[in-house]
Amino acid sequence: MTPTFRLLRALPTILFVGLFVFAAAAQDERKPLRPSDVVKPQAYVSLQPVPRGKIFEIAVVIEVHSGFHIQANKVLEEYLIPATVAAELPAGLRLVSTTYPKSLLKKFTFSEKPMAVYEGKITVRIRVEAQPSAALGPLKIPLVLRFQACNDELCLPPAKLSLVAELEIAKSGAPTQAQHPEIFGQR
Repeated sequence: MTPTFRLLRALPTILFVGLFVFAAAAQDERKPLRPSDVVKPQAYVSLQPVPRGKIFEIAVVIEVHSGFHIQANKVLEEYLIPATVAAELPAGLRLVSTTYPKSLLKKFTFSEKPMAVYEGKITVRIRVEAQPSAALGPLKIPLVLRFQACNDELCLPPAKLSLVAELEIAKSGAPTQAQHPEIFGQR
C-alpha cells in the first residue's frame, strides 16, 4: 500500500476528528459566560488558632477577570448592584467591622456618568471578635459574595458566590501565629 493510498484511506477519519474538534471549540465559544467564570473569590484568616477574646480578620480576595468590572460597595446610582460580602457568624463570634477597598471611578460607553467599580484583584476585610463564649475547636464560617460583573458590552446576571473561612478557636491566652502576611501585612 502506497503512502498516498494510506493517506486517502485515512482522510475520512482525519476529517471527522477535525470536524469534531472544530465543533467542540465553536461550542465553547458560544457557551454563555457565568459570573463564576469572571469573578473568583478566596477566603483567608489572619490568625491560627484564634484565642477566645481576640480580634482577627477574614480577608476575601476577589479576582475580577481582565476586561470586566464589578460595582463597588458604594454605588453612585440606586439601580446598580453593590458588591457585598456577608459572613454568617455563629454564636460566640461578633462582627467588628467590614472594610471595602477604594473604588475606581470609570466612564463606560453605556453610561452617561462615571461609575464606582472594582477591577483586577481587590480585598474585602472583615474584623471579627472571638468572644469568651466561642465554641472551642475547628470552625467554618460561611461567606457570601454578592455582585454583578460587567464589561463594556454586557452585564452578567447578578450573582452570589459562597465560600468558607476555616479557623480554629482556642482557649483565651493560647499561643497563636499570624497567617498570610502577604494579605494582612498590607494596609
